[in-house]
Order: sequence, then structure tokens, then C-alpha cells
Amino acid sequence: MSIDFTFGGRLKVPLIVSPMFLVSNPPLALACCSRGVMGSFPAHSTRNRDVFANWLEDMERGLAEMEAPAPFAVNLVVHPTNERYPGDLELCIQHRVPVILTSKGAPDDVFKRIHDYGGVAFHDIASARHAEKAAEAGADALIAVCAGAGGHTGTINPFALLNEVRQVTDKPIILAGGMSTGQDILAAQAMGASACYFGTRFIATRECLSDDATRDMMVAATAKDIFFSAALDGAPANWLRPSLIQEGLDPDEIAAYTPGQRVQNQAARARYSKIKSAGQGVGMIESVESAADLCDRIIDEYNRSKRAFANNLLRTTA
Repeated sequence: MSIDFTFGGRLKVPLIVSPMFLVSNPPLALACCSRGVMGSFPAHSTRNRDVFANWLEDMERGLAEMEAPAPFAVNLVVHPTNERYPGDLELCIQHRVPVILTSKGAPDDVFKRIHDYGGVAFHDIASARHAEKAAEAGADALIAVCAGAGGHTGTINPFALLNEVRQVTDKPIILAGGMSTGQDILAAQAMGASACYFGTRFIATRECLSDDATRDMMVAATAKDIFFSAALDGAPANWLRPSLIQEGLDPDEIAAYTPGQRVQNQAARARYSKIKSAGQGVGMIESVESAADLCDRIIDEYNRSKRAFANNLLRTTA
């Protein structure tokens, strides 16, 4: 299937605001969609299936009030360990969610069911082998999660990962990890990506589920405040160093842990609720603002960068 990453002209910039656990919600997604950027949220951020159904209904009502909004997306963890996913998938099919962002497994039957109602499926990958399996199973595009992404993250440099993925498939690639500006989107396209995933940049927006203390922490942080470790839950992830310290954890001590060693259970349970995740692009958050204003600025940055890049090419090739 060929993907139109303008979605019929409804996307003003090839950007998906990523589904952030306990952060993304319908108000954030709707604000982004209203400005021509694809908003999203994870199904597993909701307490139960009824709440998830309410969120989908909120999206339908909100989008119906807009003129030509961007489509929205829902993240589904399509792995047997997620007991909710069959029911959550049924709700997505019932509501004909236009884009499903799948992760933690690539079952071909899920992709087929999404395609049956006219939806498209973009699947998380962090290696060429992941990409090969997802492409074979029928994913429409691959979300290349590279080093620098917030939360559970890949570990491979984006140049290296894109090049390796291109050796195994020609599926469209959505680049994720450490990006936060319109210039970054253009750079990703120059590398061969079709679109980008931004998460961290939107954590300090007013519409998201972050509290004021978290927003302030994001505004104050820079890339040096990002701490990479698998010690909290066994999976490689990027965490915000000040939030670790705030919960009584010593990042330097954790950095010395042997492979497989975990922090104490109490601290592990605090992940995401008290210990905050962020990506290396956090330094570009300068203030708390509305998601709509942020989307407008990113679109303007992207358009200005395209013009500047085109002019530079003309000068260097003249």
C-alpha cells in the first residue's frame, strides 16, 4: 500500500505527535489535528476499555467540529502480554481509527484487520530485523525508534538505522528520537524518512496530562539531563535525571549497575508517575504553551527551512 503522508492535504507537515504514556490525551490530540499535525494517544493510558471508548468518542466529536482536520492515531501494544489489546483493537475497528501505531509485536492478523476497514498501520521498530519482520507481516510504514527517543528507546544512531532498514525493505520510514523542530523534519526527509515522530517537545503543552511541576522540569532541562538506563523495568529507556534525584535515586550509582540489575521495587513502581521520561530533544522546550501554538511554530520552521535549503542548493550547484 502506498501511503500519502499529506493524507489528502490534511497534514500541513509530515509529523506525528507520538503517543506518550500518561501524557497524551484527546485534548492534546485534537489541538494538534486542528493545526494540521497528526495527534495520537496510547490505548493503554486509559484505566479500562470504557474510558478508551469515551476517548474515541471525544475524538470523533471534536474532529467533527473542525474543517479538514488532520487524522488522529491510536497506539496499540499488540503483544500477548497486553490482555487488553484484542478488546482495544475491536474498539478501534468499530470507530474506524484512521491510523494505528502498533508496538511490541507484529502479528499479521492485526494488520489485516486494520486494512479491512481502510485503516493504516505504522509499526515501531528499533533494528533492521524488527523492520524486516514488521514489513513481512504487512505494516504499512515503520517507526524507526532511534537513540535519543524518550521512554523506551532504540539505541542505534538514526543514520545507521535508516541505512540498515533500507537494505531490507522499501516501506516508508517515520523517524523518531531526539527531534523537536521543523528543521529536524526536513533533515529527516533528506535522510530518506517520510515523516517524523515528536514526543518530548509536547510534554510541556497546556493540553497534555503533565502537571505543572513536570512542565517546569521540562522547561528547565537540557540534553545533559537525560539519563539512559534499563534498570527501572528491564528495557532500555531515557529518563529525566532531576526526577530520579527527586525520588531519592542516584543516577551515578544506577549507571554502575551490572547488566540485568534493577532498582528497588518501590522506585520501579514510580516510573512514569513520578520518575519522568524524556528524550534528548528536551532542550528545545523553552516555555509552557498551547499545543496549537507549538504546531504552528513547527510548521513555520519547516516551511522556512525548505525555502532556505532550496536556496542553498541553488547556490552550491550554480
